Amino acid sequence: MIIHVDSSIAQNLTTATRELAELTHSWGHDLHEITTDTVNAADAPRDNEKGIDPVALSALMLSIPSAALAVTDLVDRIQKRRRATDLIHRAQQLADQHINLTLETQDGPIELASLDPDQLLNLSATEQDPPT
Repeated sequence: MIIHVDSSIAQNLTTATRELAELTHSWGHDLHEITTDTVNAADAPRDNEKGIDPVALSALMLSIPSAALAVTDLVDRIQKRRRATDLIHRAQQLADQHINLTLETQDGPIELASLDPDQLLNLSATEQDPPT
């Protein structure tokens, strides 16, 4: 990326350059000053330049919401899985003290200590969904 900084006051150029350098450094990049000759060479037309395909761009734009939803669902699943793991671990500790925790499901009672986190989450999801 090329950013042109212009000012009639030399002090403003120095300040702007310093602030841009600090900003890009916070992003993990370095600011490099280039000469006018380098910029003019970069502006020269190229024979092999490619344009943006509008169909591909449209497809990309349409896929962003579903990707964001998938990430949100994944984060939610990870958080619920941690809670399920903690609950099952606690149920196993209580089972060692001869205290059994049992889940009441549509298919009958299930010992909580015998489940893994994914099974508990799947049971929870089927219990929340109304039968069709």
